[in-house]
Formats: sequence, structure tokens, C-alpha cells
Amino acid sequence: MVFNTASGQLRTRPLRRREAVAGLCMAWVLGGCAALRPVAPVEPQADVPHAWSTALGDSGALPEARSTVAWWQHFNDPLLTSLVTQALQANTSVLGAQAALRQARALRDATAAGLQPQLTGSGSAQHGTSGGSSTGNVFRAGLDARWELDLFGAQRSALATSEATARASAASLGDVQVSVAAEVALAYIGLRSTQARLAIARDNLASQLQTLQITDWRAQAGLSSALQVQQARAASAQTQAQLPALQSTIAQAAHALAVLTGQAPGALAGLLATPAAVPQPGSELALSLPAETLRQRADVRAAELQVLAASARVAQADAARYPSFSLGGSLGLSALTLGSLTRGAAVASTLLAGISLPVWDGGAAQAQVQAQQAALDQARSAYRGVVLGALKDVEDALVALRDDRERHARLLQAAQAATAAATLSQHRYSAGLIDFQTVLDTQRSQLATQDSLAGAQADLSADQVRLFKALGGGWTPNDGMAVPPPERAGTSQTVTR
Repeated sequence: MVFNTASGQLRTRPLRRREAVAGLCMAWVLGGCAALRPVAPVEPQADVPHAWSTALGDSGALPEARSTVAWWQHFNDPLLTSLVTQALQANTSVLGAQAALRQARALRDATAAGLQPQLTGSGSAQHGTSGGSSTGNVFRAGLDARWELDLFGAQRSALATSEATARASAASLGDVQVSVAAEVALAYIGLRSTQARLAIARDNLASQLQTLQITDWRAQAGLSSALQVQQARAASAQTQAQLPALQSTIAQAAHALAVLTGQAPGALAGLLATPAAVPQPGSELALSLPAETLRQRADVRAAELQVLAASARVAQADAARYPSFSLGGSLGLSALTLGSLTRGAAVASTLLAGISLPVWDGGAAQAQVQAQQAALDQARSAYRGVVLGALKDVEDALVALRDDRERHARLLQAAQAATAAATLSQHRYSAGLIDFQTVLDTQRSQLATQDSLAGAQADLSADQVRLFKALGGGWTPNDGMAVPPPERAGTSQTVTR
């Protein structure tokens, strides 16, 4: 369409081919821009029950992961606290997770730098000859600048991916710290429990050796048979056979604690040689609710952030299907002498604006979006699996703690009765009032019940450790992301993080 200056009227003429092509291309670009819709971030969700299905009654309070002090300090064992502290500083898994976190943060910073204009400098010196004669020198200095405009959010989505990945690494570090602290506590409890069992076995062995001596005296006096002597000797030998196995278990537990704290296996042998009581936690804390537990769990936090990272990758892949724009320029100085670069040099400058249009790629860009969407679906499924696993960990720990409390109470009664029966039977046998078989039976019962009681005592402490771990204790979220409160609907809590 053309304006006729002579008549003052508009007249039309056919569009040239290149003008038509340019118009179609512009319409395609503008249409694509208008049709672009940013991919919204996907927030992971999980249905969480209002309360735990396992009830413990009023038989003591339960640990809460969120407390003013670390959960292992509630066991009131300075050596355990020292070992856990050292493990959190020197354990190889913790150090590896810390390095992974530093790497993720460095990659995030590198991605953030890509959003800024890039400036590079260059310089050169040239000396030429022709036919054996010098043609002169040329010195050059220049600056190049480039900036890619992030109109469709590809770079911002890449930065969001790196940010979520860095935060997930921080949560993964917390998960490693929780696991290492629990491993140290369980190994320490196992060592102290085995030391207690070793002391019980030695006490029973002393009683059995005393019975053997009495039986031998009675046999020499003709009051008992050689069969009873051999029975007493067999009972004491069986108890003696248990000692090496218990000592081996103690040494192996000490080796495990040394490695967990980043030391050679034999480094803690002297420190742990003196027996001590199995640590027991205090009873001043309360159990957290399911929704609160998920906020506290480091592995749930890490899985949640992996979902956010996968969502950002979908947005990044989607933005790659649209045009990209860039601005660039250069400024150069050229002179025949080095000193002339700062005065009287020839100046050359360029300015460039570019656009890259994905015209045809055989569907590769769309396939990449679909691939990232599938990865997002995997991350969401993994998140739900971690949530269910977290709830299961707490329920399992509660069941074990409830049943082990009842078991410990019954074994305590049995051990007290077995000890009294063994003492009474030994006195009555010395007086010739009962046969030797009764003595053997009561001594065996005493050893078995005392050993079981020591194991049950350790199980209670281990159950508390596992419950602390299941509740998410031992780490503090520091990734700067606030967690909204759960939404209540029906009979469940929906945690949206």
C-alpha cells in the first residue's frame, strides 16, 4: 500500500516476495511469543494423617526432634556426645556431602553469572617482514561484550534448577548427618550393651565355678556323684565359651565407632575399654505430629527440592523452543607502536544484535520437554515414596518402642525372680536339701534372663535413637526456604511445601 503524493490518495501495489516472506516470519515470531505460557513450578504434595496410628499410652514421654539441644545430648553421656560431634566433623560421608554441597553452590553461582553481560579483553602484537625487510609492527587492544536477553526465561529456569539443586544438596547433607549421628549412637549403645552382657556372663561364671567347687567337695566326701561334677564343669565351660564372642563383639563395635569418627579402627580401644552403663534418654520431650515430622525430615526436604529442580528443568526445556536474542559489541584500538595505543590509535567499533529462530529440528525440542516432564513425574513419585517411607519409619519405631517397653518390664521381673531362685537353690544345695539338677536349671535361667534383660535395655535405647532419627532430629534446615503450614481437609493433612 503506497501513498500517492500527487493525488493525496492511497493506492495499492503487489507485495514483493521478500517483503511477504519477512512479514510471514515476523508474524510467526510474534505469534509464538504471544502463545508462550510460562511453565508454572510444580509443588509436591502428600496426604499425611492427623496422628500416628501407634499409641504408647502414658508410659513416659517421647522424643521431639525440634529441641534446644541436639537429641544425643538427652542421653546424658558426655562420651556419646563427643563421639557424635567428632563424627559430624570428620566422617568421610559427611565430608563428601559437604564437598557436594560446595560444588552445587558453585554451579549455581556460575549459572547466575550467565544472566549478566559478558565482557572479555584481548591484545596482540604483530611484526611482519617481506623480502628480508621489516614491514613494521602492529599493536592491537580490544574489548568484546555480549549479552543474551532472557526474554522467555530459559536462563532464569536454569538458575532456578541450580538453586533447587543446591538446596537439595544442603538437605542431603543434613540427611547424611542424621544417619551418621544415629549410626554412632547405635554402635555406642551396642558396645555398652555387650560390655554389660560380658559382665553378667563373668558374674554367672564365678557363681558356676563356686558351684563346681562345692560339687567337687561333695563328690570327694561321697555326698554326690561324678556325674554331677561333670555337669557342673560342662555348665561353667559353656559360660566361658561365651566370653570370647562377647569380647570380639566389643572390639568390632569400637572399630566401627573409630571409623565413623574418621579414625583408624584401633584408635578408640583405650577410650572405650572401661565399661559404662547403657545410655538412656531423658523423659522431658514430646512426640511431634506427622506433618511436623515431614517438615523436620532432611530426606523429605531433599526429595521436595528435587521436584522443584525437575520442574525448573521442564520450564528450561520449554523455553528452548522459542527464539533467543543477543546483543554484542566490540571496541578495538590499533597502532604501529605500543605507546601509540593510548594516544592517536585507530579506533574500530562494532554493535551487533542477533536472533536465533528454531525453525525445524525434527521434534527434538518437543521431545526434550517430554523427557523433562517424565523426569518431573519420576521426582514426584520419588517424593511420595520418601514421605511414605518417613511415616513408616516413625510408625515402626513407635511399635518397637511400645513392645520393647513391655518386654523390658517382663524381663525385669523374670531376672529378679531368677536371681533369687539361683541364690536360694545354691544355699539349699550346699545344705543337701535339693538335687544338683535344680541348681543347674536355676543358674541357666539366671544367666539367660539377665542376658535378655541387658539386651532389652539396649533395645529401648536403640528404639529411642531410631525414633529421633525418624522424626528428623539432628539437623537444622538452612536453605532459606520457608515451609507453609499444612492444609487440613477431611481426615488428612495435605502438606504443600
